[in-house]
Amino acid sequence: MAERTASPGRAAAPIETIEVSAYEIPTDAPESDGTLEWDSTTMVLVEVSAGGKTGVGYTYGHQAIATLIRDKLSGVISGRDAMDVGDCWLTLVKSIRNLGRPGICSMAIAALDIALWDLKARLLDRPLVGLLGAFQAMVPVYGSGGFTSYSEAQLRNQLAGWVDAGIPRVKMKIGREPERDPARMKSARAAIGSATELYVDANGAYDRKQALAMAGVFLEHGVTWYEEPVTSDDLAGLRLLRDRAPAITEIAAGEYGYDLPYFRAMLEAGAVDVLQADITRCAGLTGFLAVAALAEAHEVPLSAHCAPALHLHPCCAIKPLRHLEYFYDHVRIERMLFDGTQEPDGGALRPDLSQPGLGLEFKRVDAQAYRL
Repeated sequence: MAERTASPGRAAAPIETIEVSAYEIPTDAPESDGTLEWDSTTMVLVEVSAGGKTGVGYTYGHQAIATLIRDKLSGVISGRDAMDVGDCWLTLVKSIRNLGRPGICSMAIAALDIALWDLKARLLDRPLVGLLGAFQAMVPVYGSGGFTSYSEAQLRNQLAGWVDAGIPRVKMKIGREPERDPARMKSARAAIGSATELYVDANGAYDRKQALAMAGVFLEHGVTWYEEPVTSDDLAGLRLLRDRAPAITEIAAGEYGYDLPYFRAMLEAGAVDVLQADITRCAGLTGFLAVAALAEAHEVPLSAHCAPALHLHPCCAIKPLRHLEYFYDHVRIERMLFDGTQEPDGGALRPDLSQPGLGLEFKRVDAQAYRL
């Protein structure tokens, strides 16, 4: 790939190396939600170097993402100016035309794009949010886990632990055994008290009739957030739930969006009260900022899905922010494999403005045991 000329007034920083690796981290117990069971999580890490600095990015998905980056995408942007992140992103998107945009292609682009933004901020010796421009200094979070595989004791302990840590909103999984869901919600409410917001996530496990019937049950337990009551492919079903669920219950979806048309269709259908987006799926920070602009144009708040260490700086830089999912699995992995992760304070995360980029340093030695 020919090197691009630097923009006037600054030196070029040609991309010199792109390293990719994959790590499989076992869960600390079997986990499940309404539609899936798992016992490990795979993280694909990208490290992009230029000008004596290295930026890091990652996504959560199959190790095939690493193969795609290594065999195809790395060569597409190698030698390009690392400061021109938008140009690199567009080049990557064009390169996967015949492979399909949704799915692992967008996830691979996400890891590269995040690494490029981190690298650019490091080259400029600025925290990433300082490069992007902040709308807020902190990001509210909600504790997320409450897996359907948990006993009621495990469920209570996890949710109550977040409340004790000062997080005023928590989420549990539902939908695998609908007949048990009311009792599990009752147990959860008893553990967190009346002042904490209770969220539920069905992961698309219900059909429309089930989902609507459950929405009525939620009133008894003060549920204020109903995520993916039906599959997110059923925009008419989501709109039905939004129109007919109790007024206190917000309908949320969007975490499986990979490109802008997906989010536009969801918003134009009036399918959600709160849109969700995942920076590790929607083609990285560049894609995430575009989704935020779309949500703002439709006057719908945006909630970031999982990967809190990656979302923290970008969430500070978007106007329609609602909050960030503090997902148990990803919090655990990010603490294990990176220095520089932040802990909630008063129910919010605050970026470390003393460090350049995302402020993350990969713990290579600690990660080696999980490398694929």
